[in-house]
Amino acid sequence: MEKEVKILKALAHPLRLEIIKLLSNEESLCVCKIQDFFNATQSNLSQHLKILKEAEILDSKKSGGWVYYNLKNKKVIEIINILKDS
Repeated sequence: MEKEVKILKALAHPLRLEIIKLLSNEESLCVCKIQDFFNATQSNLSQHLKILKEAEILDSKKSGGWVYYNLKNKKVIEIINILKDS
């Protein structure tokens, strides 16, 4: 049950939902590119990405000096769509 609680808590913020939606349409993006889509500081955005990663919704990989994020748990999109449609 702990995993489910972590996922639902991670989904409980509008910016995190938007990040998930963005990454569902992209293969992988660095923080700087994600920041281009939102009115948030890089440090604030990094905190939200950390929460999503800890909930195992996102995955990351380092390439050079950049960290790239991608959607790890694609079933989360199904959850979001179910909630949107209800």
